[in-house]
Amino acid sequence: MPDRPLFISFEGGEGAGKTTQIKLLTSFIEECGYTVCLTREPGGTLEAEKIRNLLVQRDGGDWTAEAEVMLLYAARHMHVEKLIKPHLEKGDIVITDRFADSTRAYQSYGHGLPLEFVNDIHARVLGDFEPDITFLLDIPVNEGLARSLSHLSQSSGDEKSEDRFEKLDTSFHQKLRQGFLELANAHPNRFVVIDATQDIETIQSTLQEKVHEALNG
Repeated sequence: MPDRPLFISFEGGEGAGKTTQIKLLTSFIEECGYTVCLTREPGGTLEAEKIRNLLVQRDGGDWTAEAEVMLLYAARHMHVEKLIKPHLEKGDIVITDRFADSTRAYQSYGHGLPLEFVNDIHARVLGDFEPDITFLLDIPVNEGLARSLSHLSQSSGDEKSEDRFEKLDTSFHQKLRQGFLELANAHPNRFVVIDATQDIETIQSTLQEKVHEALNG
């Protein structure tokens, strides 16, 4: 058993394959005898899911970058206090599809908001609370967007309308990718960067190896 429960986040641009890899990794960890809390951002609690609809739906609103950050941290505060921390306190392993690094990448690198603005709000709302491991699935922009749009075309309901970011121009997504890579470079002890163009099995093998090391290191 680890000395303390693990908090794992997955990050990456559109179409990086996070959903598939998270499901496989969750099964692997559960087979190892651990309880996993699987969640996502924005979302995770009733309150945060309501805010999610404002941020990712195509008709959710025309928010400024500053307003988006404040909405995201309102949702994140509820997520951490009502879901993530209680599960960690029980000894569960928490895996989230996106966390604070997405806000840094999308709102700062993508939309041009000063990174200090995001980090200051993070410190005020969550202190130094960060994931133990952040897996960044890195993929070239054009390939990732093609994957994401193909997935959305086969979706239905609310998921089909969650295409607000896919509709942004390619230059935004290039800045987003660069932002994630710069964040990973700035926090090498937390980030694990993985080439998301590899086959599913190869990526999963790397993820399992890193988690095994963290659980037994």
